[in-house]
Amino acid sequence: MPVAQTARHQPDANPPSFESVWALMQENAIQMEKFRESQVETARQMEETDRKMKETARRMDEFNKRFGEFTRRFGEVVEYMIAPNLLQKFRELGFDFTKAINNAVFDDQENDIKFEVDVMLENGDKVMLVEVKTKYSTEEVKEHIERLEKMRKYADIHGDKRSFLGAVASVVLTPNVKNYALKKGFFVVEPSGETFFITPPKNKPKEW
Repeated sequence: MPVAQTARHQPDANPPSFESVWALMQENAIQMEKFRESQVETARQMEETDRKMKETARRMDEFNKRFGEFTRRFGEVVEYMIAPNLLQKFRELGFDFTKAINNAVFDDQENDIKFEVDVMLENGDKVMLVEVKTKYSTEEVKEHIERLEKMRKYADIHGDKRSFLGAVASVVLTPNVKNYALKKGFFVVEPSGETFFITPPKNKPKEW
């Protein structure tokens, strides 16, 4: 009976040559270097993107500052254009105002009341507070309501018994904001060609 023999591992008939192993290592090294370079480029692009974002933010800040200054000055121009003609325009609506005051400031530190009025029309019985904006929003209409409430409080403290009305004047006014202002009892002043026109509230003007 033949004796069983233990199987032995036979070496590969064709082991990889030194040249092929070296070539593989070189290829791996090349791929690793490309990967490293791509990571460096990605980091550089991210840094460049961050720089551009910061530059964009800086330019936006500068633009907002300049636009804010432009809006303020434009609002001042509108005030001085509107104010001289408001008396006549409101007379056509039945209000006999005899005086127009620009940029009236009220400051009562004792009672913590401070506010400004762009244009104020006055007579012996009524006062019209006109707030001028380049573009009006609903929130700014609400702010004008608060302004009139402060005016009423200030007047009561100082013995002024006249009634106060409100008007908003704007170069740009969306239909929604205009309707909101009219519903709140304000007059709305808008440009029309070389002059402007006034839309009265839909119901009785609100008085404070």
